[in-house]
Amino acid sequence: EVQPVESGGGLVQPGGSLRLSCAASGFTSSLNWIFWVRQAPGKELEWVSSIDSNGGRAYYTNSVKGRFTTTRDNAKNTVYLQMDSVKPEDTAVYYCNTKLPPSPPRGQGTQVIVSS
Repeated sequence: EVQPVESGGGLVQPGGSLRLSCAASGFTSSLNWIFWVRQAPGKELEWVSSIDSNGGRAYYTNSVKGRFTTTRDNAKNTVYLQMDSVKPEDTAVYYCNTKLPPSPPRGQGTQVIVSS
């Protein structure tokens, strides 16, 4: 089973930016919609964003709308989540998946900590 590799997380100050990547040939196939989901400590998995198979349309949960941008480069088999103006409540492990919650993520995720 193909597993995605998420990367780009880290410690960032409130108001800062990060760019997460999701890569895996086959997983990020141009046939698949890709979903970014996150899980904060002690909370359930939460849908963050979706992008369609050719990158023409992206959708966001209200709490990140206007701050996060999802794009994809099918030639590189990579999907990105640009996180701007981050807030402490964005702290979570971020995953990419081809299914929405509650389907469990297949990758290891990348940790994002927003703190001063």
